[in-house]
Amino acid sequence: MRDVVLLVHVLAATVWTGGHLVLALTVLPRALAARDPGILLAFERGYERIGMPALLVQVATGVWLASGLLPDWREGLGFASPVATLLTLKLMLLAATVLAAIDARLRLIPALSPATLPAMARRIVLVTVLSVGFVAVGVAFRGGLMP
Repeated sequence: MRDVVLLVHVLAATVWTGGHLVLALTVLPRALAARDPGILLAFERGYERIGMPALLVQVATGVWLASGLLPDWREGLGFASPVATLLTLKLMLLAATVLAAIDARLRLIPALSPATLPAMARRIVLVTVLSVGFVAVGVAFRGGLMP
């Protein structure tokens, strides 16, 4: 069962991170060059249908996978062991992603205009870097940092 959950987790991470890389590296430059927020909004409408569910799947499967690595959360979160460090980093990345997404959804997207495109661009870059961070920390679980 763990292998199936891990596969689903990785597939969801592929959707989340890949979508943000496409957004940051292809869609965002076009929108900035054209000073057209409609380009971002069109991408967001389509991507949100699969991106947000992918993030939720990552959280659910991540909790399930973490419970097998660290059965007692009270003793494990922090930086006392390699497992605890990686799980803590994942939670920190998740918190930053959620805060950035809430801010974008409630503050930036409703007022998106050519004048606010640079602020949205910074948010997109931030979330993209965070999503790549998720992948890097996930790989670290198999990259020798785990027992």
